[in-house]
Amino acid sequence: MGDYIKRILDFIIAAISIIVFSPLFLICFIAIRMEDGGPATFSQERIGKGGKPFMIYKFRSMRVDAEKDGPALCQNENDNRLTKVGKFLRAHHLDELPQLWNVLKGDMSFIGYRPERKYFIDKIMEHDTRYELLYKIRPGVTSYATLYNGYTDTMEKMLKRLELDLYYLEHHSLRMDFTILVKTFVSIVFGKKF
Repeated sequence: MGDYIKRILDFIIAAISIIVFSPLFLICFIAIRMEDGGPATFSQERIGKGGKPFMIYKFRSMRVDAEKDGPALCQNENDNRLTKVGKFLRAHHLDELPQLWNVLKGDMSFIGYRPERKYFIDKIMEHDTRYELLYKIRPGVTSYATLYNGYTDTMEKMLKRLELDLYYLEHHSLRMDFTILVKTFVSIVFGKKF
């Protein structure tokens, strides 16, 4: 029953948020297009609930050719592949706004584990096969691990994130989700880096 209620809440909140934040969507879209003329959004395959792939949507924060040499983790604000607008979007987590569509569609939840690319999942699985346990639930726009582990730019951080995600998997509830959502919102409003 908890999962059913969570899905309904996700849908309602995502639908309202898309309407409320539509002016912000437009501003981000225009700013990205004006900087380098490239596409404002991008999609990328991630692995979600049940181990099924889905396309995640984001505002583009990197140069168009950012992964011409293959998949690479972002090194936060020090990554020279980030555009000027992209740095701002990442710092304020605005690049994640299009994931409201993923939540609306049911690919993702507001709270879960951060979905990863198969390339990096395979790397994680070489160290810890428990990653597959996460496939029991929908991935999230934010997570318990994001609050306490931040962006993952090393394998060490990926494995620490997995431990926190597994903790969430065992203990998640609507109350815990609400707490994570509030803490995430407060962190973004007060400019905490994570």
